[in-house]
Amino acid sequence: MLRAMVAAIAAGVVLIGASIAWSDTGPTARTVNITIHFSHFDASSIAVDPGETVRFVIHNEDPIAHEFIVGDRYVQLIHEIGTEPSHGAKPGEVSVPAETTAETTYTFPTKPGQYLQFACHLPGHYAYGMHGSIVIR
Repeated sequence: MLRAMVAAIAAGVVLIGASIAWSDTGPTARTVNITIHFSHFDASSIAVDPGETVRFVIHNEDPIAHEFIVGDRYVQLIHEIGTEPSHGAKPGEVSVPAETTAETTYTFPTKPGQYLQFACHLPGHYAYGMHGSIVIR
């Protein structure tokens, strides 16, 4: 009887350990919802922690397409003068068709004080004001 009880407890401990190891998927991303309306983002700035992973969920309420690009000035310049027709393969870059929701995940650098932006670079959108700042606090 005692041996059966010890075996059952040991099996339970092994199962608990396996369950904990199996469920360890790393750090959880914080979700930030951003809405696009009248060709503007509803947020003008976002603060993140160094090394933080953020899941951006972009809700496009407009009848036209937009994009959401996260990056420093160099990344933003490349997209402003670039010709990529759609996004989604790179972290922090996603196309958002008219009246849809899209998402992208981005892990920020570990250096505090860095300045990044989120922006839309479809023709004329950045100049119209479709951009905001991201500060690593």
